[in-house]
Amino acid sequence: MTGSPEPRTARAIARSVLSGRMLVVALMGFVSGLPLLLTGSVLQAWMKDAGVDLATIGWFALAGLPYTLKFVWAPLLDRYVPVALGRRRGWLLLVQVALIGALVLLAGSDPAASPLGVAIAALLVTFFSASQDIAVDAYRREVLADDEQGIGAALAVNGYRLGMLLASGGGLILADHWAFPTVYLFMAGCMLVGVATTLLAPEPAAPAGRPRSLREAVIEPFADYFRRPDAVAILLFILLYKIGDAMAAHMTTPFYLDVGFTKTEIGAVVKLFGFWATVLGGLVGGIVILRLGIVRALWGFGILQALSTAAFVLLAVVGPDLGALTAVIAFENLSSGLGTSAYVAFMATLTNRRFTATQYALLSSLMGIPRVLAAAPTGWLAVELGWAAFFLGCALAAVPGLWVLGWLQRRGTLQRAAEVAA
Repeated sequence: MTGSPEPRTARAIARSVLSGRMLVVALMGFVSGLPLLLTGSVLQAWMKDAGVDLATIGWFALAGLPYTLKFVWAPLLDRYVPVALGRRRGWLLLVQVALIGALVLLAGSDPAASPLGVAIAALLVTFFSASQDIAVDAYRREVLADDEQGIGAALAVNGYRLGMLLASGGGLILADHWAFPTVYLFMAGCMLVGVATTLLAPEPAAPAGRPRSLREAVIEPFADYFRRPDAVAILLFILLYKIGDAMAAHMTTPFYLDVGFTKTEIGAVVKLFGFWATVLGGLVGGIVILRLGIVRALWGFGILQALSTAAFVLLAVVGPDLGALTAVIAFENLSSGLGTSAYVAFMATLTNRRFTATQYALLSSLMGIPRVLAAAPTGWLAVELGWAAFFLGCALAAVPGLWVLGWLQRRGTLQRAAEVAA
């Protein structure tokens, strides 16, 4: 529940964190993150190396549309049950095998001779990758208890980041020694980790009343959600909770360069050190949620996110001081990891287990809107306001989301919404 459950003992928390279910969740997060940049930065490097013009490379951004539109076919994963392994593992196995095939097809493509063939193969990779994300998110929601969603989200997100790191950093390093087709075949082989995990993982218990028709699978998830108290206000909270964090994050790299940090300092402190700070924040956040519950975690982590964004004001005043940069990055990335674990766990508890795939796909798509719309005017704002006032404004942008959280908490809405979902 999103209310205040009985606190878990240290032994119970350790037993939950170290369970086989959590290992499955982390490994599934890893294979979800692995394909993402194989149709992004790694493919761009391959096309550039093959002499493809920049305009054509730019159009390949459209291959990522399935990640945004995955809610369109998510109802199919709620409605139909494959012939083997059950509703969640059956779909996982199907899309993982198809994803491996799409990566092999992409490895056999020639960017110079047939950009269209590469585009079709890349689109197949993103379609099956997005489908895997749907099934993985649904599996995690259904196999974990409500108060385990925080640590589950943290492990899944950290696994996702490691998968991205292997594909992007590892893929580009390998491309200096291997041909790009060989790199893609290697990454396709790494996806066998997901197949093995799916085959060995337990199938979540099937909820009563799953959709019996495609019409029910498409319409009922929306109807079910909007029958809940203050459903629109909850969606507003999802939109607003990390909006200030998203605005600030979009402009941090130009800010670092403008302040006077070198690219090497940015790479070492912001990217490498910051990556592990975010991983630690996610893990700590998941454990805190087990102890305190999601609502109290959302409050604490939301306030920390705002304060860590405001810390960039100090960096703007101090200037290119490496110690100050390290301190700010440690604070900001830890806070971001904490906030993300609570945010993702909160959305999971809102989903009805009958329609997990569809409702979670919808909510996660909604979660991405601030990253696009709120980030769009940030460059203009930074120019007009200056860096210090800009980051102070981003910190204050956290206030509306926390106000909505308080309003929902006073009305008892969050507890009732979780009870309806359960």
